[in-house]
Formats: sequence, structure tokens, C-alpha cells
Amino acid sequence: MKAENKKLGWIALNFLVTEGLISRRKALVLFDSPEKLFQPDRDWLKHVELSERLKARVLSGKLLDDSLRELEKVEKKEYTLLTIDDTGYPAALKETIEPPFILYVKGQAEILNWASVAVVGSRKPSGYGRLMAEKLAEDLAAAGLVVVSGLARGVDTCAHRGALRAGKTVAVLGSGLEVIYPGENRMLAEKIGENGAVVSEFPLASGPSSYHFPMRNRIISGLSLACLVVEASRKSGALITARLALDAGREIMALPGPVTSELSGGTNFLIKSGAKLVETAADVINELPSPWKEAALSLLETKNQRKIDLEGEEKMVYEALPEKSVIHIDELSDKIQIPVAKLLTVLLALEMKELVVQEAGRLFRRR
Repeated sequence: MKAENKKLGWIALNFLVTEGLISRRKALVLFDSPEKLFQPDRDWLKHVELSERLKARVLSGKLLDDSLRELEKVEKKEYTLLTIDDTGYPAALKETIEPPFILYVKGQAEILNWASVAVVGSRKPSGYGRLMAEKLAEDLAAAGLVVVSGLARGVDTCAHRGALRAGKTVAVLGSGLEVIYPGENRMLAEKIGENGAVVSEFPLASGPSSYHFPMRNRIISGLSLACLVVEASRKSGALITARLALDAGREIMALPGPVTSELSGGTNFLIKSGAKLVETAADVINELPSPWKEAALSLLETKNQRKIDLEGEEKMVYEALPEKSVIHIDELSDKIQIPVAKLLTVLLALEMKELVVQEAGRLFRRR
């Protein structure tokens, strides 16, 4: 019962922090034992410098009721609730400035302690940005790394999808687990929950308030060994994540882009400021600390050396496909003079061999 009381205490303290009633730092100083919130010292509260709203919240008795209901929902939904003093709490995140008191996790909580790389960027990427986010994330996941992103539209979505093709990914929300945002990513969140983890520090029913997203970004960077930015303007929120990653002592990396594109402004600025220029997953992996670098490079090399034993039309089609861009099936048909109907059959066979990826709009590339 004592352990449950402590868990309830952390839930209660997290309510106060995420509701904006008190800072994390002040909360730890004033409430060193969170369960004491349920038996508050009224005389002490009268004299301490806290808002009247917070004092009323603590003294009302409703805080305990809310915490009990929250824990019941967590258990009913079979989520994992990690408090900052649990052994399963991610060690890398715990070392950062003001780590969250609680992590609500849907899926495989253990992968939060695996070697991870954050992949973030614009919510409105170009075709190049979408392609590279998916490819880099897929290759990183294939090398045994967990890809962490924020489930936002654009680069985040592409990174999660790419990673799911080859391995694990973690989605960090700016809302509660029961309020998936944006709504169109609900199905993606379900897949991530089955093959990775969906994470939030916010109470289950919390909506996507604007101030939640900078808070979410520090978790994305804090969970990761490095942060890769794929297409971002100078005012992009992805640069906030990069700055937080830098503050946490993480490696910062960026994908270069054309100087004429606004979407390259942020990434090119990062590179000029000292971020690692990235073209391939190997560029990312080479900047990771040991022993993760050696393990990932070994796995990536093994995958890249897989023998491609192709003959006839399969070989012709595969060799005609680009690796770092996509090609429409009509253009491919004209290029190698194979009718579209027959070409689709060959491409399907190559997809079954995990050598080809089909993008939306009948676009194809090598895996």
C-alpha cells in the first residue's frame, strides 16, 4: 500500500505541475514526499508562498479523488505508469534538467531505455523531406536504434512510418494518451503502441494545449542519444527540440537542403552553427557514443551486405529504381520499356523480397 500511496502522490504532484500551478523545481523543494499532499499541513500552507489556487486545490480533497481515478484508468487500460523514482524510468531522461515526474506509456515501456535517435522537422515538408525522413528513420530502425518523434503532421509522421517498417519507434505526445493529436494519426498511434511505445507526461484526458509542445520536446530530446532535424524553417519548433537536445548534451544533426527553400533555413543554419551534416543513416550512427555506435554500424553493414540475387526483369527494374528519390510508375515504364500492368507485378515481387518501397501516388524507390 505504501508503494501505491507514493505512486498516487506523484500523480497528484504531476497534476499540479501540468496544470501550471507550480514549477517542477519548486514542487520538489516544497513537497519532497509527494504523498504528503493528501494530509496537508494547513498552518504551513497558510504561510508558504504559493498561489491561492494551488492551496485550494490541495486542501479541497479533490486532488486525492482525481489521482485515484487516474490510477484506476491506467490499470484498466493496462498502460504503464513510470514515476521518476521507478527503476524502469528512462535513465537518459532522468539525467536532464527538470525531467517529468511521470511518464504514461502505452506499449513497450522497456524500449524507453534502449539507444534512441530523435527525428524531427517541419509539419509541412516537401516531397524530398518526406522521403528522407522515412528513409533515414527506416535505416536507423533497421540498425537496431529506436526512432523518437512527436507524432505531429509532416516529418514526425514520416519518421514513425519509416521506423515501423524496420524496427521500433516512440511517439511522445503533447496531450494525454486518451486524446491523440492530430486526430488523423490515431491509427498510426495504435500501430506504434503495438510495435513501440506512445508516451506522455500529461494526465490521460489532457488536450493538446499550445504550451504542452515545448514541454513534450524536452522529452523527445531527453530520451535520445542524438537529434536529427529533417527540413525546418528558422522559426520551426524542431529547432527548439534541437536546442533542448544541445542543452542536454546530445549530438545535433541536420539534413542539408536547397538554399532557395524556406524549409532548409533551419537545417542549414544548424549545419553552419556546427551541427553534423547528414546524408545517410551511417552519418548519424558514426556520431553516437560507444558501444551503441559499433553495434548499430555492425547491424547496418550486415543488412546492406544482404545478397541481392536477381535476374531478368526483376534485376532490370531494381537497377532502374532510384535509392535517394522516388519515381512514378509511368516514368519507370517509359524508362525501361515495360508495360505498367507487367511492371506492377515485378514491383510487387520486389516488395515481397523487401527490396522496394512504394510511396503514396504510385511512387517507388529502392529500400
